[in-house]
Amino acid sequence: MLTSKSLINHHSPSLFSSKTPNTKTRITAFPFSHSPKPRSLSIKNSANESNSLSPKPSQFRVDILSESLPFIQKFRGKTIVVKYGGAAMKSQDLQASVVNDLVLLACVGLRPILVHGGGPEINLWLKRLNIEAVFRDGLRVTDSQTMEIVSMVLVGKVNKHLVSLINKAGAIAVGLSGMDGQLLTARPAPNSAQLGFVGEVARVDPTVLRPHIENGHIPVVTSVAADESGQPYNINADTVAGELAAALGAEKLILLTDVAGILEDREDPSSLVKEINIREVKQMIENEKVSGGMIPKVNCCVRSLAQGVRTASIIDGRLPHSLLLEILTDEGAGTMITG
Repeated sequence: MLTSKSLINHHSPSLFSSKTPNTKTRITAFPFSHSPKPRSLSIKNSANESNSLSPKPSQFRVDILSESLPFIQKFRGKTIVVKYGGAAMKSQDLQASVVNDLVLLACVGLRPILVHGGGPEINLWLKRLNIEAVFRDGLRVTDSQTMEIVSMVLVGKVNKHLVSLINKAGAIAVGLSGMDGQLLTARPAPNSAQLGFVGEVARVDPTVLRPHIENGHIPVVTSVAADESGQPYNINADTVAGELAAALGAEKLILLTDVAGILEDREDPSSLVKEINIREVKQMIENEKVSGGMIPKVNCCVRSLAQGVRTASIIDGRLPHSLLLEILTDEGAGTMITG
């Protein structure tokens, strides 16, 4: 059963607490005030103390950095696989937020891997070329002509754009598709007769990734792969991220989405489930509390956990710096699923 502790209103806490004249005031640095050993910067005012006493911005920065230490120690040297898409990809501000978060995490010793799709960009280019975008059961129908556009857009444009942004932010990124180094081997989806060249992951060989990870590079992987005969397939980016996380023995899989996470009540945004295990989330699917597009994301997380990934999170990509909130605070930025 879900406890009341599993449900929490999804609101970002304020940097400052409220202040009442002539009373003692506690000022707590955000967002890292939810560490295993909570610390806060406190300034106590009384009637006989000078009103000129005020915290310096530099002190807040130092305090926040200090409170992040337990989380940096926990994840340092660990592989984190992040699936990037949705609103966070379409908004330039959120795109910059994700890129900066990845670079910061790499700088403090984590090993992030970014997996991406690019549906809106594909739709834009199909429209420019007067090719109709067709979907069936939420999946893109991909004939040979559409597959060619998908490969051009994802591998040649979106992937290299993200690599460029990460390099510009101060890290070293390396762009790859599933075909590079036979990182991914595809197979046709069960309903390929209706969907065309939509595939699944048949095999993962992370050999080509390991030197980049060891050298502190950030791999940026797009969800295009080929089968044994060399035929390219379009694969769901969530699926690719989950299979890569499992093959690499990742500490954490994170799916950036356009929703707050898993809700106990789909009509109530304040009913966010902060943490749940596999058994409980399967029960939510059976009870139809999880439905629609969230089901494949949850199943992707469950499959990765079953293959050894420690935790999997579905987080709100619309929230600035949601990656840092999820990894470097106890508060998180969505729903974490555990084994």
